[in-house]
Amino acid sequence: MIYIGLTFLAVLMIIPFYWMLISSVKLNKDVFSIPMEWIPRSFHFENYQEIWEKIPLLTFFKNSTKLTVITTIIQLATSCFAAYGFAKLEFKGRDFLFLAYVTTIAVPWQVYMVPQFTMMSKFGLNNTHIGLIMLHAFSAFGVFLMRQFFLSIPKELSEAARIDGLGEYGIFARVVLPLAKPGIATLTIFTFVNVWNDFMGPLIYLNSTELKTIQLGIRMFISQYAADYALIMAASVCALIPVVIIFIACQKFFVEGVAASGIKG
Repeated sequence: MIYIGLTFLAVLMIIPFYWMLISSVKLNKDVFSIPMEWIPRSFHFENYQEIWEKIPLLTFFKNSTKLTVITTIIQLATSCFAAYGFAKLEFKGRDFLFLAYVTTIAVPWQVYMVPQFTMMSKFGLNNTHIGLIMLHAFSAFGVFLMRQFFLSIPKELSEAARIDGLGEYGIFARVVLPLAKPGIATLTIFTFVNVWNDFMGPLIYLNSTELKTIQLGIRMFISQYAADYALIMAASVCALIPVVIIFIACQKFFVEGVAASGIKG
């Protein structure tokens, strides 16, 4: 019964993606036809050609890739360094500082959205990719996740490396990081998906068309009075491909990483 239930839930999760896929090769008038066509009578693959011609989709892909890759790299670096300090180093006020930092996860972005926008405006970072990178590159969630992995690594390994003459940076790079690959893969997936799919951030901070991301590009198929849903679905399928590739590349670590993140707190 458990497997039947899991199979049913899996099918429920897959149905929206299947609907998006088949809608991307339909005519716009057939997307919401009743009864719904689960197998299109004709396939209009020209939709995929049209999305590249109607809007500068390649530019949007480049912008999203640039933002996502740079942000993910910085996020991994800052989270790993900070998490190592909170997990392996002893200093006064460490636990209180960590608790205060992690507590910020509970604060909704909408609470500080306006002050943040004002601050970014004063620094001249509106309508720039640097501003968006700074907003996403430092995350309390990333520090929390990596700290849980570092805590699961036995102290004896670090002490043995220290006896062999390794300093803290050597222990961090040669001992701790290689053992934390599941955590790094998990954080990579979460960060990549979060930045790639972000809509509100680019919508608020980016005005120039040449700076916009793929999520804002998809919105261009929606006018004031109508929307071309077939093209929206085609563009959405294209936007989903990088996320699927990243997940497939890291998926062998993902389940292990999610399970291990709560081993020790």
